[in-house]
Amino acid sequence: MTLSAPSHTPENEPVTKQADGKNGHRGRAANSRKSAAKRRKYGPRTLVTAASAWMLAVIFIAPYLEMIITALRPADELRDRTYLPTSFEWKNLVDVWEESTLGDNLQVTLLIAGGATLLVLLVSLPAAYYTARVRYRGRKAFLLLVLVTQMFQPTALLIGLYREFHQLDMLNSTWTLILANGAFNLAFAIWILTAYISSIPAELEEAAMVDGLGRFGALFKVTLPLAMPGVVTAIIFTFISSWNEFVMGLTLMTEPEKQPLTVGINNFIGNYTVEWNYLFAASVVAIIPVVVLFAFIERHVVSGLTAGSVK
Repeated sequence: MTLSAPSHTPENEPVTKQADGKNGHRGRAANSRKSAAKRRKYGPRTLVTAASAWMLAVIFIAPYLEMIITALRPADELRDRTYLPTSFEWKNLVDVWEESTLGDNLQVTLLIAGGATLLVLLVSLPAAYYTARVRYRGRKAFLLLVLVTQMFQPTALLIGLYREFHQLDMLNSTWTLILANGAFNLAFAIWILTAYISSIPAELEEAAMVDGLGRFGALFKVTLPLAMPGVVTAIIFTFISSWNEFVMGLTLMTEPEKQPLTVGINNFIGNYTVEWNYLFAASVVAIIPVVVLFAFIERHVVSGLTAGSVK
């Protein structure tokens, strides 16, 4: 049997034209929406916001550019009014490393910041977990006490700290600054970790314990991975605070090679002269580790700071 092709009938034409009309209308509507979205994207408000953001970025970056330029400026051009030197003296970075105790100061600062951060985590994690999961008597008073201790500055307690560590024969010891920096950063870590762990449903741990995990297993395999942004936030703030600490390092460490980096940089300021090129070169060396660390974990810091803001 031979099959013949369907014949073309005029009845099909209105349907086709109607379909084409609908498709054309949809296409025009889509194009108009795209044009409107593009106009909104590059509207006056967007342009003003972008210009303001770039202006603020330039304002914040300008001091760091000035620091780098001064660090590479020759000594005979330090008082010139020109913004850029005639030549860049890269030897300044080598001289400041070889002719001072900057290497020892950097090593001491790494030990202090790393040790204080580890100490804060070992103490704040159990305290924050227990405070977030157990509604014990005096819980609010404990959190209030933690918040109040954050208000104390090291300068106000400096004489007492000096006398205490002097009686313990712990002056000029790296452990002294590790303990002191850990104590002053512990309150913030407990506060932010408590808020973050409280935002994690306890039912997840209960389900893990039903599957055979104990309390510690549920903590390390369920809660801590979910609370990692808060943990990273506590790490970065403790590390930066310990890295930038100056007053306790100046008072409790008197030997130049055992002083932290912030105190070592201050040694380039003399009674009558200031070695600006070496001072800024040492400052460049001091900020590089913190900038690199913050660049890698910046997204965790943002999510950790917003922990507990939405219930």
